Amino acid sequence: MSIAIYVAVMAGVTYLIRMVPFTFFRKKITSRFWLSFLHYIPYAVLSAMTMPAIFYSTGSTVTAAAGTIVALVMAYFELPLIAVALGASAAAFIAGLII
Repeated sequence: MSIAIYVAVMAGVTYLIRMVPFTFFRKKITSRFWLSFLHYIPYAVLSAMTMPAIFYSTGSTVTAAAGTIVALVMAYFELPLIAVALGASAAAFIAGLII
């Protein structure tokens, strides 16, 4: 019975999150500030969720920092995502072997 309640609450929350903006914002948003603010929200949320996970994923902050630095450098040179992920993982693994 409790699983059904959990699913119902989850469905209600998901529905509210998606429908509340439609009820409050009937006109098109024309403000450049709000448009840019809403454009960058997904990136900010993704960064806020990812960065702590990066530094707590390994047993050492040094290995996590090594992987992060390699990932940032590879991403700066616009390498494919799989290459960045593999390079960062390899850097963290090698740093773990050295330390």
